[in-house]
Amino acid sequence: MIKQWFKNIGPGPLVAAAFIGPGTVTLCTIAGVSFGFALLWAMVLSVVATVVLQEMSARLGIISQKGLAETIRLEIKQPALKVLAIMLILSAIVIGNAAYEAGNISGGVLGLEAIFGVKRLELGLFSLNYFSLAIGIVAFILLYIGNYKVLEKALVSLVILMSLAFLITAIMTKPDIGAILNGFIPRFPDDSILTIVGLIGTTVVPYNLFLHASLVKEKWKGENDLKYARKDTLVAIVLGGMVSMCIIVSAAAIQTSEVSNAADLAKGLEPLFGSFSKYFLAIGLFAAGITSAITAPLAAAYVASGCLGWSSNMKTKQFRAVWILILVLGVLSSSSGIKSIEIIKFAQVANGILLPVIAGFLIWMVNKRSILGDYRNNLKQNILGIIILAITIFLGLKSILKVFEVI
Repeated sequence: MIKQWFKNIGPGPLVAAAFIGPGTVTLCTIAGVSFGFALLWAMVLSVVATVVLQEMSARLGIISQKGLAETIRLEIKQPALKVLAIMLILSAIVIGNAAYEAGNISGGVLGLEAIFGVKRLELGLFSLNYFSLAIGIVAFILLYIGNYKVLEKALVSLVILMSLAFLITAIMTKPDIGAILNGFIPRFPDDSILTIVGLIGTTVVPYNLFLHASLVKEKWKGENDLKYARKDTLVAIVLGGMVSMCIIVSAAAIQTSEVSNAADLAKGLEPLFGSFSKYFLAIGLFAAGITSAITAPLAAAYVASGCLGWSSNMKTKQFRAVWILILVLGVLSSSSGIKSIEIIKFAQVANGILLPVIAGFLIWMVNKRSILGDYRNNLKQNILGIIILAITIFLGLKSILKVFEVI
């Protein structure tokens, strides 16, 4: 039975690993430090939204045997609408993944700076962070030769190790169970809206909706496999969400209101690892950062290929041009001198704002009989999807108004 279960583990853990990156660690820590347990409800909402939307994405990939971007390109017949849709998706994914990439690289940099200190390369008017450059070069080499699977497995293992550390730490901080349960009641503390949008953006990652549809069709080929895909998605995402909640609970125990670097984040691990916590978290952040620094540009390249009808062969010039663009933008943003924490927060908020666009396209496609036949959305799935879409639009608009200080 266990052997059968492992055999049917699919892209679910990859989707979960993608959202438990440096952005999640950082943002959940900020949520815990700034608001205690008050935003745990936002993580529950995020997990439910992720399960619902990723199930739609997986179902689309298995039944149609096409990726989401390719499906949208083929299904929209009206030329002007097709161009508009493709431009919207491309801009959303390029902007979102560039911001996300900056957050990924910055997360890895935070980890290295906790051990080695800040190292910058001064070039006249320009200043580059050595570690941003180093992570960018490593990601470039791995993407260019395409042989990154062994390294990725090792890095994901480190992220899992870090996740276990937070789980144990959350228990060891002996939190007030009543206060934790109270955190599952929705409320909006002062100045919390951007953090709430960020928590949703760091969990329901827009590019994962594209990536999941592409990955499931590689593993599963027919409708009989849907049950495996659904179980795979549910288990992986719920466990990932629990890890994020444990990070919030752990961070609530940190006796500081200012979080600006990995050394501050490490205080949440001190009950378990003592003075070694800084080094342990540094390795974990570096692992999460570089793993995600590889997958974000790769996902953007797959999306661009699907939208524009290119070959998805990693060796083609167009495919390489997309991931190189995302990687370069990520390195430059990460090196810009803005505090790494701010870049990571911006990346998550950008994702939260872009999510309604991508979710809207997904819900539209999974309702088309021409694509899914009898496996298109039923009434219950549509109600859940529309509620999630409405919530993401509402929170996205509130965060835009907040950024521009309208509210």
